[in-house]
Amino acid sequence: MRQLYPLKFTPIMKDRLWGGDKLQKLFNKPSETDTTGESWELSAVAGNVSIVSNGDFSGTSLQDLINEFGAALLGQSVIDRFGADFPILIKFIDAKQDLSIQLHPNDELAKERHNSFGKTEMWHIMDADPGAKLIVGFNRDVDKQEYIDSLKTDTVLGLLNHEEVVEGDTFFINTGKIHAIGAGVLLAEIQQTSDITYRVYDFNRRDKQGNLRELHTELAVDALDYKKKDDFKVSYSTRRDSVNSMVDCPYFKTEYLNLTRDFSQNVSGRDSFTIYVCVKGEAKVTNDWGFATIKKGETILVPAASKRIDITTAGAKLLQVTI
Repeated sequence: MRQLYPLKFTPIMKDRLWGGDKLQKLFNKPSETDTTGESWELSAVAGNVSIVSNGDFSGTSLQDLINEFGAALLGQSVIDRFGADFPILIKFIDAKQDLSIQLHPNDELAKERHNSFGKTEMWHIMDADPGAKLIVGFNRDVDKQEYIDSLKTDTVLGLLNHEEVVEGDTFFINTGKIHAIGAGVLLAEIQQTSDITYRVYDFNRRDKQGNLRELHTELAVDALDYKKKDDFKVSYSTRRDSVNSMVDCPYFKTEYLNLTRDFSQNVSGRDSFTIYVCVKGEAKVTNDWGFATIKKGETILVPAASKRIDITTAGAKLLQVTI
């Protein structure tokens, strides 16, 4: 049987109305436009399934690997919860302009309405222009009618919480929380495998054909959390050469590795795949059957059957994601 070494994938590039050129300039992504908004690094979303770019499995889709290797790739506990559906979607997002204001439904609503998972996500800021901001939640408690009236009178921005950001800031966006990525922000997004978004405000702008983009006002009303909550900014340790917890939720667990030297982990009891997203520096990631190199703006999937992961580096900052 072919052995499951650390896997890299060809980025799936997405042109967006609000996109820019930082993905190409800073991460050397294969972008051909100056409005590239997203690089899907690891995806099993239908129609956007990642393809292996390194080693013997080069040219093989993530879904084909799951179908062939099952628990050896994903982990039995992951199979038990999600079957053959890869549960995580990893993206880099470059906002040259403000993204639309939006929210995501929870699992129950998403299943009922779209036969999909909901969308819980986290953001890690990788680059931010001076003064760049995010919108996360309301700035006070509001009720449904006040929110609906603010959309009609074009005053919804006055109800929202604006957060200025710098590189390294991290945010957890649970379902139902209204949010938007602001102009000048480049971030890594870790999320449930779902592409269900309710767009509620888009600054009245038009696409390249001159059309207003679709809004999902009615769908959003019953999916929205109207309470002001300060539960979104993630406080985490950057202690060197150790595993620092960032987010631990039912859908993914993310940890921060601030490495100044070689680092090894015994993962024989993990029963989950491990994803590494490199946010600074570079490293060589080795498991029982091979290795792959990773640098800033790249992602690696290490299969669950791995007993040990060795990271060789003179300096790297990595997000480590498991289920």
